[in-house]
Amino acid sequence: MALKHHFRDAIGWHRLASSNVHRVVTVLPSSGPILFCMNTEPLYPVQESEKTHYRSIFLSDIHLGTRGCRADLLLEFLKRHTCDELYLVGDIIDGWRLKSGFYWPQTHTNVMRRFLTVSKRGTQVTYVTGNHDEFLRKYSDMEIGNIKLVDAAVHKTADGRRFLVVHGDAYDVVTRYHRWVALLGGIGYDALLALNTHLNHWRAKFGYGHWSLSAWVKYRVKRAVSFVSGFEDAVSHHCRQQGFDGVICGHIHHAEITDYDDIRYMNCGDWVESCTALVEDNRGTFRVIRWADEMNILAQGVVPLATVQRLRA
Repeated sequence: MALKHHFRDAIGWHRLASSNVHRVVTVLPSSGPILFCMNTEPLYPVQESEKTHYRSIFLSDIHLGTRGCRADLLLEFLKRHTCDELYLVGDIIDGWRLKSGFYWPQTHTNVMRRFLTVSKRGTQVTYVTGNHDEFLRKYSDMEIGNIKLVDAAVHKTADGRRFLVVHGDAYDVVTRYHRWVALLGGIGYDALLALNTHLNHWRAKFGYGHWSLSAWVKYRVKRAVSFVSGFEDAVSHHCRQQGFDGVICGHIHHAEITDYDDIRYMNCGDWVESCTALVEDNRGTFRVIRWADEMNILAQGVVPLATVQRLRA
């Protein structure tokens, strides 16, 4: 109960409680999570001339409430980009970590406030729950102002394709059936993140940019046991069965855009290790923005931000 009040006060939830809250229509497929299909028209234009504007931005695995969260980089990203639709694709708040100890610095509060601010300015914000913020699933299918909380969503692209938007933990056999293994792995992962913090402290002193040791180790271990490919196959297979053109997910902290036969698989990455975002332009073209890498280039004074943005693949 104490944790609940701490968290409520930290993000200003008491101010949201008096908002006009109502239920929204859901669609129940033959299998898989509850889906919500929304109207993608913004309330009014949100594009700002000094910022880069996208039709849609997808962020996942921010892990607010943990020491590994790169809230500073995320805030800088949010200040420099606007969109008509913002999808938060799970594990935005790390309820697992908050249970063991409350950690919530001002930067994490600022991230939540930024989400509220962009929603008030007309951006449609869809919060898709994940396994680390599964405590929110009891409130799924709720709408608060211009923010929707769902277990999964359907995104219609500018060129008419339909994408399933889901965190992805439902397709991870370790998370679903061996929770204790996931928790044990989380302890080792946190240790790597702590070591990574000290490593990057010394890298910065010698003029090197941010580099994620945890991502390097994690990616190679998972490749060795074919975890990533198995996860991607499972998600793509489900989308094919449900008649989607592709999937947008997170969960495995590895940003990627690839095709599995007729299914386009896109992963947002994370804001702990790689600091990546998935974006869609007004033509329906998707790309991954690797924000930590771009900030490293800017910090070295090699090229201005406008040039970096033009070089995005």
